Amino acid sequence: MTDVLSRRALNRAYLDRQLLLRRAELTPLRAVEHLVGLQAQSPQAPYVGLWTRLQGFRAEELSGHLTDRKVVRIAVMRNTVHLVGADDCLELRSLTQPIFDRGMSNPTYAPGLVGVDLKRLAATAQKLMETRPRTTAELRAELAALWPDNDPAALVFAVRGLLPCVQVPPRGLWRAAGRPTLTTAETWLGRDPRTPPEPDAMVLRYLAAYGPAGVKDAQTWCGLTRLGEVFERLRPRLRVFRDERGTELFDLPDAPRPDPGTAAPVRFLPEYDNLFRSHADRSRIVSDEHRQRLSSRNDAPRPSFCVDGFLRGTWKIDRDGRDTAVLVVEPFQRLSKKHAAALGADGGRLLRFAAPDAGTHDIRIAEVSAHP
Repeated sequence: MTDVLSRRALNRAYLDRQLLLRRAELTPLRAVEHLVGLQAQSPQAPYVGLWTRLQGFRAEELSGHLTDRKVVRIAVMRNTVHLVGADDCLELRSLTQPIFDRGMSNPTYAPGLVGVDLKRLAATAQKLMETRPRTTAELRAELAALWPDNDPAALVFAVRGLLPCVQVPPRGLWRAAGRPTLTTAETWLGRDPRTPPEPDAMVLRYLAAYGPAGVKDAQTWCGLTRLGEVFERLRPRLRVFRDERGTELFDLPDAPRPDPGTAAPVRFLPEYDNLFRSHADRSRIVSDEHRQRLSSRNDAPRPSFCVDGFLRGTWKIDRDGRDTAVLVVEPFQRLSKKHAAALGADGGRLLRFAAPDAGTHDIRIAEVSAHP
């Protein structure tokens, strides 16, 4: 008989894999590799994501990894920008190429590519970016001169799908501004492109960081389809469970699955954190009611926080002039005094990390308002 994992059991297992039951004593590079990258459309988000997960995290160390090319910013899973380890960059980009191929039919851009020889476009853009990194504005101008009858934005969109384009520093450095400036991963890392491997190893790494999980969960995380056949190949090597809704879940045999009663500390998460974006069924981390509170075109763009392991609200840092930084906590439901105190304590640490230049730090927990 297949064991059933309760919602709380899945939550505690997931938090453990995500380094959120306790801050881990890992290097930033090792944490990035364990998590198979951190989603990074917001350039500063990975810093908060690692601060909340690691003991003694220093933002300067992660910035250093970007400049010395141990980590890179590149679109991979779900065709979204991630911060990934250099050793993973080319492999993940090769594995996720089908997502970019599908993207070529995007109705916003496809009309602007009519008549374009995509091989010539890729070769031209590659030569340009290998000569020196180009901003998107520069690429638009240079490609428009060669394809004057086509939409320049569509040309750049196609280049990002045809080539493994990395965003080079200063984009993504801690508390630094920088426009997206692109070169090829091969040029930036000095490595040849790889033949796409079988996705089996990627699925095993997904389970190590996001499991227990089902086929649709893995597909939601990476954006690929037809992973059922991969799970079937791996089935003899995996443990099989079901959740309370009857969905079949897979896991590594020796992966941690803590007691459901294990205490979970409050945690602040950045916008777009993969904690909330890596399962088809997200009830292990957020209730349907609270997920609706976050619903938007981008499906949870705001920074969020967890109480007792589950998403309970959002947060932001307001700068009241140059001297005061205010952490505004907006809970979805009334907090106990214990949880409010814990949020205040960890929020103070967050302010010291994210706004060290402010002379004064303040924390405001908003009143819970009625929600339709």
